[in-house]
Amino acid sequence: MVEDRLCSKVTCKRPAHFTLTYDYDGCVMAIGPLSPVSDPHGYDLCELHAENLKAPSGWQVLRHSPFAGIDEDALDA
Repeated sequence: MVEDRLCSKVTCKRPAHFTLTYDYDGCVMAIGPLSPVSDPHGYDLCELHAENLKAPSGWQVLRHSPFAGIDEDALDA
C-alpha cells in the first residue's frame, strides 16, 4: 500500500499522486503514478504540480498513465 505522502514542492500541502524522476544523461524527465515506496532520487507531486510541469530547455517530459505518451508542449527546443 502506498503511504500518504505530500507534494515535494516546498509550500504545497496537497497529497502526492505522481512521482517525477530524471535521466540527466538523456535529458529526460519521467512522470507517472505515485511510486509505492518513497524514492530519495524522485519527487512526489500533487495533481496541480504534475500537470503544470515544464521541462528545461532541451529536455523531454515523458508522461506515463494517466497521461498519454510524450507531452510535445513540454519540449523547449
